Amino acid sequence: MKLLKERILQDGKCFEGGILKVDSFINHQMDPTLMKAIAVEFVRRFASERFNKVMTIEASGIAPAIMVGFLLDLPVIFAKKKKPKTMEHMLSARVFSFTKEREYDICLSRDFLTPGDRVLFIDDFLANGNAALGAIELIDQAGAQLAGMGFIIEKAFQQGGGILRDRGIHIESLAMIDSLDNCRIHIQD
Repeated sequence: MKLLKERILQDGKCFEGGILKVDSFINHQMDPTLMKAIAVEFVRRFASERFNKVMTIEASGIAPAIMVGFLLDLPVIFAKKKKPKTMEHMLSARVFSFTKEREYDICLSRDFLTPGDRVLFIDDFLANGNAALGAIELIDQAGAQLAGMGFIIEKAFQQGGGILRDRGIHIESLAMIDSLDNCRIHIQD
């Protein structure tokens, strides 16, 4: 995705420790035109997969997931990071956040993810794979199946992509960051 890569290079900010900040167009302030293009690309890349639900984790994955769901006319579910008092039949998994440097539980209701569901997971980043592994755990607990996982940005220099691909999961990342060394953004062509 040329448009996405250009935007990362133009507006992305790098911080020490391998952190890429894209909050001016993806995960704080969003560019709806870019988000639509991202969703169209995910739909194209997962056209050969069969799924009936789109899933993400709050909050940054919601925008791209909802756009994919909208384009395909499919329901979108998202795992919450705090258990609401009203949630029944809860599934939960523990996740470590790379950027927040803390563990938290993600949860969703078994009412919305059931055996027989085939799920496409969409998120903003793939780094160490912790959020993705937590999502897989929820999908497994529900007796559902994972159809594939799409990420707007993958930090190829971290282990998450390898872990997921070694499991045989269909992974699609729209921009692959090779390095953030010396706070310079290097993107694969």
